[in-house]
Amino acid sequence: MLPKRRIADDELYAHFVTFSVYRRRRLLDHDHAKRIVLGVLVEELSARSASCVGFVLMPDHVHAVIWFPEPGQLSSFMHGWKRKSSFHIRNWHRRYAPTYFEQFGEGSRFWQPKYYAFEIYSRSKLEQKLRYMHLNPVRAGLVTRAIDWRWSSARWYELGRSVGVPIRWIA
Repeated sequence: MLPKRRIADDELYAHFVTFSVYRRRRLLDHDHAKRIVLGVLVEELSARSASCVGFVLMPDHVHAVIWFPEPGQLSSFMHGWKRKSSFHIRNWHRRYAPTYFEQFGEGSRFWQPKYYAFEIYSRSKLEQKLRYMHLNPVRAGLVTRAIDWRWSSARWYELGRSVGVPIRWIA
């Protein structure tokens, strides 16, 4: 039996989080689904006075760097983000794109259970994770430059442009 997974959330540091669509189905292909994920992210950040340092939405997974003003908030934050976004995306697909699930099947789950979290303790590690995240669409062949992918914070960092989520650099 595998040891129980431990998420460290007992200190104030940024969390690099990754979570995936169940069975890596491309359920985030529609722009509206991505807008829902970002909208729920903004709601959850606001409810906890948290900050988003960066993010990228891919067709089948999400990366984000999140910082909380108090420890012990990551698990409930992630639960809310995943639960609310899956509910709204499923409803949107049923109403406006009912044939979309035919390709993948609606399935019993939208998101893969749990999430991966990596605690960031240094500026160099934070910059490394942001680079990795922002280059994800380039590596996947979706765009040739990170700033061309509208579903990431790369444009905020490179061009100072709004990206639909308030981005805040943490010192």
